[in-house]
Amino acid sequence: MKKEYIASGRQNQKLLTRQKILETARQLMANGRDYTLEDVAKEANISRATIYRYYSHADLLSAEAVLDIQASTPELVYEGLKSNTTGDKILEVQDFYNSLALNNEAAFRKYLSIVVNNSGKEGVRGRRRVKTLQMVLGGDPPLLSKEEAKLLLDVSSVLMGMEPLVVAKDVCGLSDAEAKKTLRWGLQMMLKGVLGK
Repeated sequence: MKKEYIASGRQNQKLLTRQKILETARQLMANGRDYTLEDVAKEANISRATIYRYYSHADLLSAEAVLDIQASTPELVYEGLKSNTTGDKILEVQDFYNSLALNNEAAFRKYLSIVVNNSGKEGVRGRRRVKTLQMVLGGDPPLLSKEEAKLLLDVSSVLMGMEPLVVAKDVCGLSDAEAKKTLRWGLQMMLKGVLGK
């Protein structure tokens, strides 16, 4: 088997396990139950060791579960894209995730503060932006090497979501609209240079 195939299979399994944990936590919250990580592991029929690979404490899981309720799956985001070109689709993805972050800013900021305080102790975060962009790119964009396509995906991801909005708003002092406009301009300029858009 190719190493890339095995690696992508492992990554998919990690994402499925994370989704199972989040779904179980949401069900427990919907029933009004306080829970521990051990409770979630038992309900999800996974081991305690597995759940601790993803979350070090229930607060982090709860914060992500709340955000997960608000967010569409990458598949739904991808299906809703209206543009024809790869570059325009990437800009639509950016608009979706930036709007989601701004519409749920308090929850995202709380989640980020928990993640930052536990940096290095958690598994891979949800990675919705990355997965959505992977679907948009659908393999390697024309005229790009695999390395360049990966860089395009990574830089596009960096220009969307709560993290760049925090910098735009808190460091640069921009309003919500100015922050979105600035990040869009940055992504447009990058896409123009890379894709000739």
